[in-house]
Amino acid sequence: MGGYFGSVSSRDVVMDVFYGTDYHSHLGTRRGGMAFFDNETGFKREIHNIEGSPFRTKFESSLGQMAGNSGIGCISDTDPMPLLIHSNIGTYAIVFVGRINNQDSLIQQYLAFSGGHFEALSGGRVNSTELIASLIDQKSDFVDGLKFMQDTIEGSASVLILKEDGNIIAARDKLGRTPMLIGKDEEGYSVSFESFAYEKLGYETVYELGPGEIVEITPKDYKTLSKARDKKCICAFLWTYYGYPNSTYEGVNVEEMRNRNGRLMAQWDKECGRSFDLDYVCGVPDSGIAHAIGYSNECAVDYARSFIKYTPTWPRSFMPVNQKERNRVAKMKLVPVHNLIGGKKLLFVDDSIVRGTQLRETVEFLYDNGAEEVHMRSACPPIMYGCKYLNFSRQTSDMDLIARKTIIELEGEEGEKHIDEYSDCRTERGQKLRQCICEKLHLDSLEYQNVDKIIEAIGLDESSICTYCWNGKE
Repeated sequence: MGGYFGSVSSRDVVMDVFYGTDYHSHLGTRRGGMAFFDNETGFKREIHNIEGSPFRTKFESSLGQMAGNSGIGCISDTDPMPLLIHSNIGTYAIVFVGRINNQDSLIQQYLAFSGGHFEALSGGRVNSTELIASLIDQKSDFVDGLKFMQDTIEGSASVLILKEDGNIIAARDKLGRTPMLIGKDEEGYSVSFESFAYEKLGYETVYELGPGEIVEITPKDYKTLSKARDKKCICAFLWTYYGYPNSTYEGVNVEEMRNRNGRLMAQWDKECGRSFDLDYVCGVPDSGIAHAIGYSNECAVDYARSFIKYTPTWPRSFMPVNQKERNRVAKMKLVPVHNLIGGKKLLFVDDSIVRGTQLRETVEFLYDNGAEEVHMRSACPPIMYGCKYLNFSRQTSDMDLIARKTIIELEGEEGEKHIDEYSDCRTERGQKLRQCICEKLHLDSLEYQNVDKIIEAIGLDESSICTYCWNGKE
């Protein structure tokens, strides 16, 4: 995934960009970077690998060497950013969040007609941000270049550009798959993926860009350079998984949505006549917690934290690149509260079930610590397709997904024709899928949220929400 933050002001913004970018650390674990523009010294940029230590620790020692009334920063789960570009439309720094699915063909097209080149990364790859810049630079100004880029790539790209006049150009993905909001304080403006990042710095939300909208931000104001497009398709996983609880997208707060979603899951269990003699309802940390609180409140069963994630040294379960090590780290992080597990009947709510590997180990961990029963609720529907827009999951094939693997086991290739039925808990195939995954994970019961209910919990029109990973609809 990844996140971005920018600020332009009448005062120095180094610390604002430093803290604002750091507040996006939950969105990526590979690279962090910042770029600033100062009228006397021009551009200054710094990028660090953050796989082994947090963003903050890599940049604290160099903050005194940076200055500027405008700057941008990013947390990246892919390539190093920001890049500094010298082109026909000016010198600028650029960051982006998204995914380019037709990258190889775009690179070949560019090389064929331009006679130019790209810097090669390890393994011969091209930095996607450099490709984004090459598309923008094919036009005579930033607006036309950004619109050309938006229409040319297959995938998604939300972009921040820091210009050599110190202004920032912000361009949201053409379908608005990721958020982009503007905050204001007495001396300037900020732009951010996560709204809470600038709110903590004293800015107040004044505007949220629409899909494909391009805005220029100065210390005194912001203005739209290209209007928002009509169609919106914002990622539903913002609310269920990777969005931070304090943030609000399209007017919908993440924590409130998760509470509603949990309540709806509990209501559905009641409607289906499911009744468990539970001791506690629990959330799988961290993004499952608010869903579980909503479930707990609706079914009037006490909420409890029966295990805690030890985050001071293991902030994210998928920090190591190697899957085996990620699983090991995930297991090491779980610290039990024995009095809340031993001999107890527990219902857990998790944000999602992707491959099922870590969840299986969590269930084993609970039984090893004396749990009598473990029931599981997934706050989203079965994931049937790997995301091809935002890289929120690392699987290389749809067949890595536990739901798809189970369908093949149940029905072979014929099952691929009935994915919609398998996704829906109200069908015979849907019930069979849940039963099989429940047995695989050694659970006492398992249920997934339905697509229509999660859309209800978000509260936006279905046509404006991307549900591709659940039902393949773009």
